[in-house]
Amino acid sequence: MKLGLISDTHGLLRDSAVTALGGCDLIIHAGDVGNAEILETLRGLAPVVAVRGNIDTGEWAQALPLTAEADVGGARILVIHNVRDIRTDPAAAGYRIVVSGHSHKAASVVKNGVLYLNPGAAGPRRFRLPITTGMVDLAVKPWVLQLIDIG
Repeated sequence: MKLGLISDTHGLLRDSAVTALGGCDLIIHAGDVGNAEILETLRGLAPVVAVRGNIDTGEWAQALPLTAEADVGGARILVIHNVRDIRTDPAAAGYRIVVSGHSHKAASVVKNGVLYLNPGAAGPRRFRLPITTGMVDLAVKPWVLQLIDIG
């Protein structure tokens, strides 16, 4: 079970991002999508779980939840745009993975037995940060975030 991670596309879905996410069994978009067409393109690759970020406005974005969850590959996953907006204890709630975006900085850290992942930003370059997506092979433990430079 390959989990593709993307965030902060801000209306730009690069061909390199589509290539990087090809072959994933599930794609998680952690918000700041930018437009509905991005999600439609991603759905052409695999099922998508997506949340609304702070730039996602308008009618199309109202269909996106602020948080979502997925149960895949033995992992209960919480998806939220800004990790600082979590209002529950993920470990106590039974989550094994939390996927977020917002900061544009890729990260992978374990806290209280929960793996917190941020695939960085895949849209327009900001702040000199790399342009990345991510992948996690849930069949291989321990789970490790593989960052993919798409810039």
